[in-house]
Amino acid sequence: MVVDVVVVGAGQAGLAVSHELTAAGVEHMLLERGRVAQSWRDRWDSFCLVTPNATIELPGGRYRGDDPNGFLRRDELVGHFDGWASSFAAPVREGVAVSSLEAVDGGGFRLQTSEGALDARSVVVCTGAYQRPFRSAVVAPGDLAELDAGDYKNEAALPPGKVLVVGSGQTGCQLAEELNDAGRDVVLSCGRAPWAPRRPGGRDVILWLIDAGFYDQPVADLPSPAARLVANVQATGRDGGHDLNVRTLREAGVTLAGRLLGAEEGRFHFASDLADSIAFGDARYAELRRLILDFCAQADLDPPELPDAPSFDPAAPQQLDLDDFGVILHTSGFRPDYRAWVHLAAFDDMGFPLQVDGASATVPGLYFCGVHFLRKRKSSLLMGVGEDAAIVAEMIATRQ
Repeated sequence: MVVDVVVVGAGQAGLAVSHELTAAGVEHMLLERGRVAQSWRDRWDSFCLVTPNATIELPGGRYRGDDPNGFLRRDELVGHFDGWASSFAAPVREGVAVSSLEAVDGGGFRLQTSEGALDARSVVVCTGAYQRPFRSAVVAPGDLAELDAGDYKNEAALPPGKVLVVGSGQTGCQLAEELNDAGRDVVLSCGRAPWAPRRPGGRDVILWLIDAGFYDQPVADLPSPAARLVANVQATGRDGGHDLNVRTLREAGVTLAGRLLGAEEGRFHFASDLADSIAFGDARYAELRRLILDFCAQADLDPPELPDAPSFDPAAPQQLDLDDFGVILHTSGFRPDYRAWVHLAAFDDMGFPLQVDGASATVPGLYFCGVHFLRKRKSSLLMGVGEDAAIVAEMIATRQ
């Protein structure tokens, strides 16, 4: 079977591209390994957005509810995606997994799928910004359960005992809070992550940062390519949204520790770098604060109150007995995994696509959307993926 355009993945990026291709009159096929918005369906039971509902700026699928300052929960968000896909009759083929993509002699591509081979003249890869869970090289003893964040559903499903959460980005902090509130003893092994207050001046910090241009920052402005992997700002939309960071977690009873080094002789061992991780987060907060204050000065607005980072006691355990723990939750982020199935010379040393505005710089007819920092900081987010999708769809329509 031969089709003109195949879009792989029916999350926000794939649906956004499909919407724009439909509007441009370009026939295409949208393949999804599970159901529409499957990656969102796979989140834990209490999951909710960390960005306000008003920032859902999907093409043809903007949020139009009565709680713009709230945060959609998982099932509400999935319902939003289902309604959006139906609104423009997205040509989705659910339950079709793509196992490989390769070039075909004479031009075009061949996709091997769970329903057989498929040839296409153009392919748009929209498999998400977060593909392969990243774990440190540390491996716990075989009798201690280990889960990646994507496999966590709720506290009741975990084995009894203390919980070690590895990673203090958004997900790590959210799960540490949930488990602590459920009565679990939680140890949070901290890495480097920025933080900010939820509502400075009574207005959501995400809205301040949008106005200040933070999410429009292009990849060229980053200090290095590796900066694409820096954790997102520690935040939560749970219970209407509130401050959440390593300081609030410690105040709530979570034990903070440094980077996990390993497990030997019946004990976990942690680095003595907690103070350094906190200093990193505080430095990033100072940068965000300066960005907001500079914006307010330029726009002649009264600035919100953004106090200095509170003092911090860096005391932390460097060893803990393994026997007290029932499970480790790994929340140390994700890495690109395109090479596992895209058999083309189309990626840099870190596994990110070599591209310009979503078009492959090395393989004609290959496009990407929904990639973290594809064009800007917001490229993979609900507030920004539509902008990139429109550009990709226009290039495909012109090529057609």
